[in-house]
Amino acid sequence: MNLSRLLLGSTCIALAGAASAAQTLTIATVNNADMIRMQRLSQTFEQQNPEIDLNWVVLEENVLRQRLTTDIATQGGQFDVLTIGMYEASLWGDKGWLAPMTNLPADYDLDDVFPSVREGLSVDGTLYALPFYAESSMTYYRTDLFEQAGLQMPERPTWTQMAEFAEKLHKPDQDQYGMCLRGKAGWGENMALVTTVANAFGARWFDEQWQPEFNGPEWTRAATFYVDLLSKYGPPGASSNGFNENLALFNTGKCAMWVDATVAGSFVTDASQSKVADKVGFTFAPQQDTDKGSAWLYSWALAIPSTSKKQEAAKAFTTWATSKDYAKLVAETDGVANVPPGTRESTYSAEYMAAAPFAEITLESLKQADPASPSAKPVPYVGIQLVTIPEFQAIGTQVGKMFAAALTGQMPVEQMLTAVQQSTTREMKRAGYPK
Repeated sequence: MNLSRLLLGSTCIALAGAASAAQTLTIATVNNADMIRMQRLSQTFEQQNPEIDLNWVVLEENVLRQRLTTDIATQGGQFDVLTIGMYEASLWGDKGWLAPMTNLPADYDLDDVFPSVREGLSVDGTLYALPFYAESSMTYYRTDLFEQAGLQMPERPTWTQMAEFAEKLHKPDQDQYGMCLRGKAGWGENMALVTTVANAFGARWFDEQWQPEFNGPEWTRAATFYVDLLSKYGPPGASSNGFNENLALFNTGKCAMWVDATVAGSFVTDASQSKVADKVGFTFAPQQDTDKGSAWLYSWALAIPSTSKKQEAAKAFTTWATSKDYAKLVAETDGVANVPPGTRESTYSAEYMAAAPFAEITLESLKQADPASPSAKPVPYVGIQLVTIPEFQAIGTQVGKMFAAALTGQMPVEQMLTAVQQSTTREMKRAGYPK
């Protein structure tokens, strides 16, 4: 064998070895704009880490939650990185289904992450997911339409005031709708919004003995208000609209007002995707009888299932995507106002505050959100727009379907609430509550 052939053979063996050493991470994430941006910018990570390839599974919110829950509960091991929220992080971490996020690099600066966000993703002081962004909820409104109608948005509006504004601004013949709200069924879709409305009206999911309270006057008032508001002043097909659908409606100028996640601030003010970017006002989420639980607290975060056989590579990606360096990359490529909000104190610099007119409301809303005290009455659970118990995912999904049915007129509100009370009581008894 001549020398050139020997060298060629050695090169091929080396290349084959390098190829076999490369690891492919399968990342499951939600189809919102921030995560699509993360997927696009992750080319930088792959360039910096040529031994790691990224395989993306991008799903609609309800589908993502269902897929991940099924996979992790059965220890299926389909994914190496999961996009989850505070609900899953605490429950799955407690069951040992997630790898602890310990021994993070020093430059990750975990102390820079807001304590409330860290705590929401931890169990007994151990962190089980790294926050990509965090959010509360807030009110978006069209300043030009308010000015034309001679209306003034209060800093802290009530839901009653919002309904009065919606009536005056609702012009369906002009493709302009007074109020856009989530109607799509799902514990993290319509029920996130509905529960904050109910909290504001003084309602709670369960009393201190874990008895459901949907047959109480507070839920009756809140549910009736929600269904009436969207039925009278919402867009057609509101029962099909979640976060993404309402964002699209608002950005095309069809919503006079919208109450939803604070993370939408950078999208509605981006002239490349919003026709009304220079006509948007921001204020706090509406309250009513109380301000407790009127705005939610949530974080989309990245976690590593304990079944992953590529945990070191997965940790390298999750720390990169939630780091200060990633925030800097977003600022450089897409503008400082598009930096993932709500997680790090360092994000809220003078430059960011000046570039992001929604930042002050977002920051104050996050500070005020208290998952341990979401209602005017005492509760046995933790969570503002959700109840942090394993059974809530199934219960909340079922309740969400019933609220969507009421919104489409398939059943009257009182009949719907009776059915919700019965089904929730049955499921809680089956689960052995009170425990």
